[in-house]
Amino acid sequence: MNKIAVFCLCLFGLGAASACHRTIGEYDATGTFEATEVVVSAEVQGEILSLDAEEGENVSVGQFVGVIDSVQLVLQRQQLIASNRAVNTRSIDIGKQIAALQEQIRKQQREKERFQNLFEHHAATQKQVDDIDTQLQVLQKQLNAQLTTLGQNNRGVKDESESVVLQIARLSDMIAKCRIKAPVAGMIMTKYAQAGEYAMPGTPLFKIANMKSPFLRVYVTSDQLAGLQLNQSVEVVADFGKDNIRTYQGSIVWIGDKSEFTPKGIQTKNERANLVYPIKIRIQNDGYVKIGMYGGVHFSK
Repeated sequence: MNKIAVFCLCLFGLGAASACHRTIGEYDATGTFEATEVVVSAEVQGEILSLDAEEGENVSVGQFVGVIDSVQLVLQRQQLIASNRAVNTRSIDIGKQIAALQEQIRKQQREKERFQNLFEHHAATQKQVDDIDTQLQVLQKQLNAQLTTLGQNNRGVKDESESVVLQIARLSDMIAKCRIKAPVAGMIMTKYAQAGEYAMPGTPLFKIANMKSPFLRVYVTSDQLAGLQLNQSVEVVADFGKDNIRTYQGSIVWIGDKSEFTPKGIQTKNERANLVYPIKIRIQNDGYVKIGMYGGVHFSK
């Protein structure tokens, strides 16, 4: 009886191994699920006042998740705004500054016309007309010089004001970046920082993954590659273990252009193949697929 029992157990083990092999062979290729991950880092320096992003939490695009201290930046901006007001007070109203000189020129032009008429009627000398014309030219040169000086002054004020305005805009941008937001929709995978810590530009805060559209990375042989193309619809199967599987409609979104040696742990339809090509198959997640989960694909339904 013991020999018979041992024989039965051996047959059972062989049958189980054969069944397992058939399960793997059912797929044209297998791999693991991945997702596009984004590491969100601090863009300004300062104390992290709050960071409410918790691992496993789903966030939407632009969702506010934390804040970095911006008091010093706000004070610097206020100082620049006041400085800009002081700069603008140095701007000169050119029209008012030259009004008196323009009036003198107009008066002198009338005098010139009057003496020109008198000269034509032999009531004034040529010298009188020339003297008035000379005075008119002197006034015009004074006006031109004043316009040049005032214009240079106002251009300098304008350039200085524009420089201050750019500094204000820079500080406003930095203040806005003190509000930590999610750049993409997804799930918080890892949290690297906590409230109370001091952040520098580039300090990682948290990692977020787009779990709504994960992809299955598989490797195929050159024979299989010949029948595949971008945007091709395929059937993806997610294996949850214990015969619990879910089927998804997938689309090939990337095909590697260089062959690789078969990675360890990766099964292909032809397990003897040494060189394989990586491909990515995108699916729409229903909330069950997780990063690192095992999956298979059928290229032909």
